[in-house]
Amino acid sequence: MDRQLMARMQRKVRKLQQALGGLGPVMRGSVVVIGTRNKQPYFSLNKDKKTRLIYLGQKRVDRAQEYSDNYKQLLAIVEEMTILNMELLKRDASL
Repeated sequence: MDRQLMARMQRKVRKLQQALGGLGPVMRGSVVVIGTRNKQPYFSLNKDKKTRLIYLGQKRVDRAQEYSDNYKQLLAIVEEMTILNMELLKRDASL
């Protein structure tokens, strides 16, 4: 029974690894709109305790949002893989 569970977890880890490979471009940060009257889209990144902004214009908003969403998916996948790999490592040590 325990071996079946481990095999299922290993399959899930492999599936997550494949998902990582298919993510595409990633960027940490977010799309923000700045301005009260003339609202303009920017990509915002906090790096080394400084906020960096890149003006996007309407043409690049969707692509920047996709990259940011890919980064969030990457983090979620890594979190799930970490939990599974910790459990696999723990169970392997107890065998």
